[in-house]
Amino acid sequence: MAADAAEAVEVRGALLRLRRATGLPVAFGGLVEPGRPQIRISELCGHTTLALSSLAVVSGSGLGGKVVALSRPCAVTDYSTSRQISHEYDVAVAAEGLRSVVAVPVVVRRRVRGVLYGALRAAQPLGDRTLTAAVEAARDVEQALVVRDEAHSLMTAAREPETASGAAWEQVREAHGALRALAPRLMDPALRAELLEVCGQLAGAASAEPAAAHALGLAPREVDVLVCVAAGATNAVAAERLGLRPETVKGYLRSAMRKLGAHTRLEAVVAARRAGVLP
Repeated sequence: MAADAAEAVEVRGALLRLRRATGLPVAFGGLVEPGRPQIRISELCGHTTLALSSLAVVSGSGLGGKVVALSRPCAVTDYSTSRQISHEYDVAVAAEGLRSVVAVPVVVRRRVRGVLYGALRAAQPLGDRTLTAAVEAARDVEQALVVRDEAHSLMTAAREPETASGAAWEQVREAHGALRALAPRLMDPALRAELLEVCGQLAGAASAEPAAAHALGLAPREVDVLVCVAAGATNAVAAERLGLRPETVKGYLRSAMRKLGAHTRLEAVVAARRAGVLP
């Protein structure tokens, strides 16, 4: 799946969650176009027209452009009469019948990568609950973009792992662990599969990790726990990273050690690396 298509899936999913959490009738958004100071509205939910579809919002213009310029959430109670924003996009907004609108930036490494909007067809204030839900939706997209960026970097590192210095290889191992922990949280199955493929490349060769794990009878969560242990995490820290209980982590680790014929955590990590399960 192309990068932009995978990113669109994440934006669409975040907008759907925003509508479910708030009851807002309309949600839409898009990402900043590469090399251009504007976002392109690519995803719409609850719309009745195509007036906003593919609309290019320039930094500083309208509500979304203000959000891009300021890198912070903004809202207006009545879009067409608001004095807080410029009005380059009033025709499109009016065609969709939108009045009260909130916009939240998607920020990755201090750079705005997109904007998510939620809107009512009535001029009434949007409360803190709505703003909080919009911010949480944007955070979901941010996390997905970070994962994709890291995956791209890892793909580059995986092509020539033998040239990496000891320090660089340790960084690769740390990133491998972080990506394994993040993979289950991605809603896009294609992006999740791509991410796990990168992890497999880092463990030895393309698809080597799942094949090696399967040969040893290791479950995916057992591999996740081994990744955390290899990074020096305690059971409590591994549980926090993986969204599990410490007792569950302990159970997975015991099971993995048994399958690897290991008696200690260190032996388990060494055995997993020799088998090509870990980088």
